[in-house]
Amino acid sequence: MIQNNQELETTLERIERFQKIVEKLKASETNPRNYELSTGGFLAEIDRMKLEVRKYLSIHSSELIEQIAEGST
Repeated sequence: MIQNNQELETTLERIERFQKIVEKLKASETNPRNYELSTGGFLAEIDRMKLEVRKYLSIHSSELIEQIAEGST
């Protein structure tokens, strides 16, 4: 779970890197099946990270602090 703005920025940068990898594969891979196999893991990870970003952004800072404190006990 993303716990602060620094982790948010790191996750957003990672999403961007993965998207660029998928874009390069889309431009270079000629076989649709190979493309699907090559990008499946990247796309799944992008989806997972976007969900983490959404969860982090949907929680107010005060609630986030409470959740982190509860998780560390």
